[in-house]
Amino acid sequence: MNYCRRERVLLLLSMMTAGLLWPVKVAAQDATATDSVRTETRAEAKDSTKTLMGRLKQVQAYLDAKARKKVDPAYIEVPAKPWRVMLRSRASLVDVTYENSMTEPGTGDHMDWDLHFAPPTATSIGFWVGYRGTGISYSFPITKKSGRQFSISSTGAKYGFNFRLRRFNTDETDYSTEIIQGDEVTFEDHSSGKIAEPVWIRSVYVNGYYVFNGRRYSQAAAYNQSVIQRRSAGSFLVGATWYQSSFDFSDKANKLFIFFGNNVNRIKLHQANIGVGYGYNWVPFRGFVVNAMAMPTISVYNRVKVYKYKSNYDFFGSPEEVDDYGEWNPETHTWANGKEQKPLEMDLTDVEKWYGDLDLWGDVEDVTYSMLKLNVDLRVGIAYNWKDWFVGLQAQFNNFNYTKEACKVNLFDAWARFSLGMRL
Repeated sequence: MNYCRRERVLLLLSMMTAGLLWPVKVAAQDATATDSVRTETRAEAKDSTKTLMGRLKQVQAYLDAKARKKVDPAYIEVPAKPWRVMLRSRASLVDVTYENSMTEPGTGDHMDWDLHFAPPTATSIGFWVGYRGTGISYSFPITKKSGRQFSISSTGAKYGFNFRLRRFNTDETDYSTEIIQGDEVTFEDHSSGKIAEPVWIRSVYVNGYYVFNGRRYSQAAAYNQSVIQRRSAGSFLVGATWYQSSFDFSDKANKLFIFFGNNVNRIKLHQANIGVGYGYNWVPFRGFVVNAMAMPTISVYNRVKVYKYKSNYDFFGSPEEVDDYGEWNPETHTWANGKEQKPLEMDLTDVEKWYGDLDLWGDVEDVTYSMLKLNVDLRVGIAYNWKDWFVGLQAQFNNFNYTKEACKVNLFDAWARFSLGMRL
């Protein structure tokens, strides 16, 4: 009897011990399984990283082999180190001439109004980072109101591509006004200074070209140093350019300038150009190259969108019409007699008597299309390479012009750049 009781007690203790130890065992098994999963995950991650790096190396090897295959090594050297980092200093020049003419119907009397913006040289400093012929750059302004610029470029043996975005403003201008009645100049004024609110100029430039003699001639040798020109060579090129810009001085603090410009306050241009040019690389000694390229272009698409305000004055009018209008109501945009515009005698000798009432409002769009505008793309580049270092000096000049009836705008866009870089 005692023996059976003892067995039952031992059995009960065994069951209790097993029950208490079961969660510990399960936890231990889970921990072992988790560690196993983590180990497998790390292994898979390492394998995945190795696979990705292996594929990247394969792509890199393919690009390097292709870069070398496309060129004649006697003329163009493809450096072993593909990465390049550059520090760039850039000076940009923009010159905008805006001309407008208003003619009185029936008399031929007219007023010519020329506005000229030539802001000081904009100096900036930035960087360029790229692999082989492809890279990006960004510049920061050093001088006041020089704006910022972002660009992307890609070059190969047979092609080149550039994208450039720039936005800046200026309040420095000179202008001239001339009123001609019959054959007599009745008013003439030439002045310079600052306008009330700055003019904003924004430009987008996209350029692509094809090189016929890409095995022996490289634009990139002088402009981004992705390759080294070893012997002198030249090539014909065909290119296409997309250029769009906006010229905006629509702030109504500039209302006198706007009024004299026939109420035009903004101009937007979209222009597509194609051209044929020639480039030449001169190599007087190893590592040194001088490039010159000229490409006349013709616009095949030229859209000009002009924005004009309405105004409460008509510049042309006779003296007997001036005194019947009463006061101007800026809320209803009418004079006391209910008319919207008051004829203004063509006389600028006493601007103060009507300038206070001059009002501008609304925004009317006018879009025109024209073709066959002649522009030009000129480039000069110098570069020198030694070991893994290189320096470069480049310059580019573009001219864009557009016309809307008596309104003409000519825009010259030029820059010069110094680069110091190394290969990695």
